[in-house]
Amino acid sequence: MLNLIIGNKNYSSWSMRPWVLMRHLDIPFAERKLRLGSAEFYAVLAPITRTQTVPVLIDGSLVVPDSLAIAEFMAERDRQQRVWPVDAAQRARARVLCASIHAGFQTLREHMPMNIEASLPGMGWNVAVQRDIDRICTLWDAALQSSGGPFLFGAFGAVDAFCAPICARFRTYAPRLPDAAAAYAQRVLDLPAVRQWCDEARAEHDFIVADEPYRLRPDWT
Repeated sequence: MLNLIIGNKNYSSWSMRPWVLMRHLDIPFAERKLRLGSAEFYAVLAPITRTQTVPVLIDGSLVVPDSLAIAEFMAERDRQQRVWPVDAAQRARARVLCASIHAGFQTLREHMPMNIEASLPGMGWNVAVQRDIDRICTLWDAALQSSGGPFLFGAFGAVDAFCAPICARFRTYAPRLPDAAAAYAQRVLDLPAVRQWCDEARAEHDFIVADEPYRLRPDWT
């Protein structure tokens, strides 16, 4: 049985990616959730991975401590699973987009951190954040036009799972989106695996101060 170690579902965008992908593809796994920043978090992860970050996938003696590497491992482990597009050119484009999301959009991450249970319309916005949002929407639009949808490369796959935390951010902070991007984000949020993650995030009721920059403002009401 595969084991997936994750952080709080309300806050951990990195954990959301492989969890949603594996759940959507009906890949069986056991979940272990660790409270972000807790003593248990570091005590459990220290012997497993030097990075002491989540997510971590464990398959016997193999430890995979990175969300993109987990997606690639799933693709190699069972080639019948549609982790990536079947077409080679589309597969390459999907990997490029996935890598861009994995490593990029730091301004959006910093100013609009994932917080699924919150509703913070307008919070975190600035011109630099808008540039990230515009770039994401442009990438989404190009992929959807090329594939015909309904997801970025046709069927739901790794790249859509990597976009799920972005879609969650867009719901929390409610920036203006082009119609096509808003419709895509809603399709992702409506998926059963994504709905399950979000429902369980809302049920945590675990307030972590370090992940709540806006609700600690003096003028917050």
